[in-house]
Amino acid sequence: MHKATDLKVLYFGTPVVLISSRNEDGGANLAPMSSAWWLGQSCVLGLGNTAQTAVNLRREGECVLNLPSSGQVDAVDALALLTANPDVTEHRRQQGYRFERGKFAAAGLTEQPSELVRAPRVAECPVQLECRLEAAAPLAGNPHCTAFEVTVVRAHVEERLLVPGTDHYVDPLGWDPLIMKFCEFFGDGRRLAPSRLAEGWQMPGRLPAGVRA
Repeated sequence: MHKATDLKVLYFGTPVVLISSRNEDGGANLAPMSSAWWLGQSCVLGLGNTAQTAVNLRREGECVLNLPSSGQVDAVDALALLTANPDVTEHRRQQGYRFERGKFAAAGLTEQPSELVRAPRVAECPVQLECRLEAAAPLAGNPHCTAFEVTVVRAHVEERLLVPGTDHYVDPLGWDPLIMKFCEFFGDGRRLAPSRLAEGWQMPGRLPAGVRA
């Protein structure tokens, strides 16, 4: 039997993406997100308008989509409640967000130069996609968010993840992406660790702080 319900969150399970971009002062920004979908060489990213990443994308017109593996959950979680936008709204403060420009250092990650865009790659991420912005449009149902369409102009993949004997195909058995499902972290089909985001958003049923599945 189905139940009609007004779901508050629709994160049914998508890969986490670490978006790297350049701030107005030339420094690097890094932000986790999971509102992304893919088709061919295109990707659509859903971002809040006040996010520093959204500001940077509009100004710079480029970014890198870094896909972490499930083993990098701690680095991603360290970024969950950080923002490079110094204007932290009261709502975000109540959720636990704080201002931080040094995102790479905060997560213990390393900047790696890109080849076709100015934004850096995350050296530790096994998949890195250099992208250029093609279009941006407000979401019809949420004027505070924007859908950014980007095109992948260069992909970097760890050799161990490629199907042996090919240069163009990722082995689905070797690739274990970090998944965000209803604000909780999953990998290899199981919950991995507590999520700061779930705690900040006061999600029911979240893992207790300090407890791993």
